[in-house]
Amino acid sequence: MSVRAHELAPLAGELEANLSMINDAIQQAVADEIQLLVLPELATSGYYLRKDEAERCALSADHPLFEQWAKLLTSDMVLVVGFCEQGDGELFNSAAVITQAGLQSVYRKTHLWDEEQSLFSKGKHAPPVVQTPAGAIGILICYDLEFPEMPRSLALRGAEITVVPTNWPLVARPAGEHPPEVIQGMAAARASAMAIICCDRRGTERGHTWTQGTAIIGSDGWLYGNTDASGRLDTVINISAERTRIGPLNDSLHDRRPDLYTEH
Repeated sequence: MSVRAHELAPLAGELEANLSMINDAIQQAVADEIQLLVLPELATSGYYLRKDEAERCALSADHPLFEQWAKLLTSDMVLVVGFCEQGDGELFNSAAVITQAGLQSVYRKTHLWDEEQSLFSKGKHAPPVVQTPAGAIGILICYDLEFPEMPRSLALRGAEITVVPTNWPLVARPAGEHPPEVIQGMAAARASAMAIICCDRRGTERGHTWTQGTAIIGSDGWLYGNTDASGRLDTVINISAERTRIGPLNDSLHDRRPDLYTEH
């Protein structure tokens, strides 16, 4: 399956400019026959938002834009994109899963990072596993991935791939090391024998520099592909029905002993 994680550089509070950027990314992916396209967290709005900007950029789940994007996709294509959502009288940091058939699912981020807590409400439901032309896709957003229970729960519910729109602020790390968030993604992928696709953003925003840590991680826990100068990371991943068989007598999910994992 052909996969692209495309780092964009959304502008804070500039909805129309960001939507144009997303439209271009979708059209490029269609032309390149990409089957799974992943775009960053809050791609429609930017990240470091004032309250009025978040409200102005917020989209409801029934906004016609999602159907417009669906019409751009081919029959075997899936789009996952982060957006600022207005719903139930609240703002959410959300991700949409879209196919040619329309909007398939919306996930509201459950673990909010830092200043997000002053803008967004926490999602109240577990992340979904969505059946798509690209397989069974689990959805997390950024900080969610740092809680090992989250990707594990998706694997146990049948996710073959977990997709993670992100905005990772740049943090210090030893020379030559991967970003810590990428290391966490690699560990989660290997532990559950599940591919994980993290799409970061690029550039700077209101004085904040981003990691540009976009990563496509196979179910073996290794990184695949390299991000090009335009922010696109393309590769092909294969989802094996035997991926959890990690040895002649071992299975990474069936060997679990949950009766021993309680807190007390």
